[in-house]
Parts: sequence; C-alpha cells; structure tokens
Amino acid sequence: MIYELRIYEVVPGKLPALNDRFANITLGYFRKYGIRVVGFWTDDVGISNRLVYMLAFEDAGQRERAWAAFRGDAERVKAFAETERAGPLVARIVNTLMRPTAYSPMQ
Repeated sequence: MIYELRIYEVVPGKLPALNDRFANITLGYFRKYGIRVVGFWTDDVGISNRLVYMLAFEDAGQRERAWAAFRGDAERVKAFAETERAGPLVARIVNTLMRPTAYSPMQ
C-alpha cells in the first residue's frame, strides 16, 4: 500500500464550499475510480482554512491510473467548474506520497 497525504490551503471563506464539494461531488468520483479515502480532517485549533485528507492505493500504478481517470472525467470537470463560478476554492495543494514502515499498524 501507498498513502497520499493531501493538504489543501483553502481560499479564505471557502472551506464550507469545499467541504460541500467533497461530500456531494468528489467522493462519488473517488468511488467511481477506486480512490480509497482513509480520512478527512480540518483544524480544530490553529489554521482555519485548511482541509487535510489521506488516500490509500494498492501501488503507484493503481494511483496513476485512478488519478488519470478522475482528472479526465469530463462530467467531473464540469461539476467542479460549477462550484468555482464565484472563484477558486483552493489556493494551494501540497501532497506527499508515503509508505508505511515495517512496524506501522497501518499497512
């Protein structure tokens, strides 16, 4: 397994809209393309315009195929564009690919 940690720095005031997009649009496309969600988090203390989530993939090949299909889905592109009619929701994305250590309970 490999894990992808993604940190979205959200445009101020747009976190509710981004959460709505994930809940009502993005997760359906993740399921469609086999992108497995480990979890989503927002900051309880500190930074208030950040969404953090982790995805799990069988291997690098499965990750590449899944993301390519997700990004290439014309209906998804259109749905995302509709959510950004008043401007972008995300200012910056940072992602990291990780492998669990041999002693990690999460493999």
